[in-house]
Amino acid sequence: MEFRKIILTILGLFIFASSYSQEKQERLTKDVIYKVVNKDSLMLRLYFPDNFKKRKKYPTIVFFFGGGWNGGSISQFEDQSKYFASRGMVSVVVDYRVKNRQNTTPFESVKDAKSAMRYLKIHAKEFGINTKKMVASGGSAGGHLAAATSLLSGLNEITDDVSVSSKASALVLFNPVIDNSKEGYGYKRVGERYLEISPMHNITKGAPPTLFLLGSKDKHIPVSTAYLYKEKMEKVNRRCDVKIYEGQEHGFFNQWKKEGPKYFKITLLETDLFLQSLGYLKGKATL
Repeated sequence: MEFRKIILTILGLFIFASSYSQEKQERLTKDVIYKVVNKDSLMLRLYFPDNFKKRKKYPTIVFFFGGGWNGGSISQFEDQSKYFASRGMVSVVVDYRVKNRQNTTPFESVKDAKSAMRYLKIHAKEFGINTKKMVASGGSAGGHLAAATSLLSGLNEITDDVSVSSKASALVLFNPVIDNSKEGYGYKRVGERYLEISPMHNITKGAPPTLFLLGSKDKHIPVSTAYLYKEKMEKVNRRCDVKIYEGQEHGFFNQWKKEGPKYFKITLLETDLFLQSLGYLKGKATL
């Protein structure tokens, strides 16, 4: 009889632990639809810090996946999101319209990115977001979108409340498509409208402090582009840290499943240090 009680107690504790673990997982992530356009429901996923409290305001980082505005998945920045959630940030990955799924152009992608930033700001209280410490980040075309949210004055969805700024407080750009002119990348997609959509051509006073991460052998983004961006930022007295990784190609920062986690960790650490310097993170990186 006593043995049966012990077994039942252990079983009860196991069920409780499993239930608590599942509840915690559900509590730490949340999927929401931030926009419905042309019958497409666009979602974003939030990763919350441990011991998340709604009444608190947390620094927030928002990731946009790459893929040339043609494809891609929110899973690209899943690992980075989980890491920064563990560091006490609300981390967000955003889905947006792309050519392969919705037959759209980069202009629609920009509109979606700006809509996502506005949605998060409007619901900041619900999600525990500190809108004064909000980072936009992304890789390649996603880096373009991150910069576009904060540098482009136009390309707003007609249904957006434009009284809410889509601007981030800081940018972390992984080999970003930053110049859409004939000398840059994406001109064939945007044509003579490049001045509307090219972050390089829309740097003004008040641009967010920026971390620019690039491989020296990137065939899409020359090293000279990174330093020209930095030069233009400094002309308006804005900070731009450029980090060049010798011998690395486009997308090097998330190729760790093929080549090991070296550059995944190095770029994650560099981002952590950058955010520490801005006062968004405290304590040592926990890689």
